[in-house]
Amino acid sequence: SGALILAKLGLLEQIPACTDLLSKPMVEAAGVKVLNQSFYAENNVATAGGCLSSHYLAAWVIARLVSLEAAESAIYYVAPVGEKEDYVARAMHHITPYIQSSPQAALRRQA
Repeated sequence: SGALILAKLGLLEQIPACTDLLSKPMVEAAGVKVLNQSFYAENNVATAGGCLSSHYLAAWVIARLVSLEAAESAIYYVAPVGEKEDYVARAMHHITPYIQSSPQAALRRQA
């Protein structure tokens, strides 16, 4: 679990995390509050749980470093045929609330 690694590194001391159901008890035992959602980010730390976690994390990184449009394009590329629009919408729904407060997004808005 990525959340366990982040906890061991001391990066989740005041930050809740997302994880999968099997890892949840171990993450909680490490002293981390586990949220009942699939994605959460605070500052430069993000966690996600479940089989779509890598897509959510990748989209969040791309959105922060490049743009929301680039993140949408990347998710669209990997989405299954016949599910592309729903897949992109779901991913963006989860990550977009955490993009608005990023320093990179603020710089892009000022430019």
